[in-house]
Amino acid sequence: MKHLAAALLLGLAATSLGGCGLQPLYAGGGSGAVAQGLAAVEVPAIEGKAGWLVRNALNDRLSAAGRGGTPRYRLDVRLDDRLEGFGLLADDTVGRERRTLRARYQLVNLADGRIVYDATAGADAGIDVVSSEYATIAAEQTALENLSREVADRIVTALALQLRAGAAQPQPQTQRP
Repeated sequence: MKHLAAALLLGLAATSLGGCGLQPLYAGGGSGAVAQGLAAVEVPAIEGKAGWLVRNALNDRLSAAGRGGTPRYRLDVRLDDRLEGFGLLADDTVGRERRTLRARYQLVNLADGRIVYDATAGADAGIDVVSSEYATIAAEQTALENLSREVADRIVTALALQLRAGAAQPQPQTQRP
């Protein structure tokens, strides 16, 4: 009887999800419109160490469907990487730092040079400042690596949503978080 009730509950949950309007982002897998649109995006070099990390993370995510043919879009990215100390201790030393990585990015149609999507993405992390300078520097570096991946994830997700909405032909739009 328990199994019958569980199966019935599972069946009701599955049928209710179908009517909620959720749609798979990557419908069609690697040959779907979103995956093909993401694979057609090239990312030029981005300035600085954070730029190198973000570009590598973006290329990893964008090329998951594979590269094929000539790119149709260029993703221009400008980064703002800040490390600020706060949380002063009794001896006037910094006890905590905040690393913030913000990206302003534009998706440019290579056929006509038109900006088809313009948005920002960002992430931040808190870092404990400890007595070991090496440990603090290592924590700052780890925070930058993690933030680079997070910003790249946010950019690719926003691009995928835009490509899905425009059926691989993004409409001009500006988004600000």
